[in-house]
Amino acid sequence: MKHKILSLVLTLGLMAPLGYVGTASAKPLCDNFGFAGLLASCNRSKEKIKVTLSSGKPLGKDVVLESGAYYKMDITSDGSAELALSGPSFFRAIWINEIVINQIEIRPMAIESLEFDAAGSAEISFVAIKPGTHILRIPGSTGKTQQIKLTIK
Repeated sequence: MKHKILSLVLTLGLMAPLGYVGTASAKPLCDNFGFAGLLASCNRSKEKIKVTLSSGKPLGKDVVLESGAYYKMDITSDGSAELALSGPSFFRAIWINEIVINQIEIRPMAIESLEFDAAGSAEISFVAIKPGTHILRIPGSTGKTQQIKLTIK
């Protein structure tokens, strides 16, 4: 009997850090992540975040994200000006899965900004991690329409 209790205590003790036991663990976004983990299809947002770089036009709408969820962001430049998109606070608050430019997949450790010298697009897939409000903006701009607030809850 002592062996069974000790075995149960050890098993529960080993599983607790993995979120299997106790009330302190966060509720998973999916019922069962399986082998895919955070990248599982059930953890992916159905709508892409749209950002448009165009001289004198709004970047897009403010967005609320859920920490631990997987998102895709489409960034499109119309080529009307050489424009960048900067957001070091946001890019440090996410885990970037990949950036796709012209069907080339880039898997960076981190980025601070993206710059478009001509018309084009990039797609960033990521997992939101660090809660807070973060700003993506055109560097040097001060207008409210030249930024997007991304709030991670």
